[in-house]
Amino acid sequence: MNDNLKKGDKVSWETSQGTTTGKVIRKQTSDTHIKGHKVKASEEDPQMIVESEKSGKRAAHKPGSLKKA
Repeated sequence: MNDNLKKGDKVSWETSQGTTTGKVIRKQTSDTHIKGHKVKASEEDPQMIVESEKSGKRAAHKPGSLKKA
């Protein structure tokens, strides 16, 4: 798990369109909704909320799927 990510870090992740870059907005440790989709998160299984550089849209990703850019 990539526990060393923090707010403001520049990261990249893989999508069906290829590699996307953006920044970490926050570490999510409780359930929430993004764009009408439920995001399941907990202290034991957190999600990172990231914002795409290109589109400005936000999404949730498991820390292990993100790489520091």
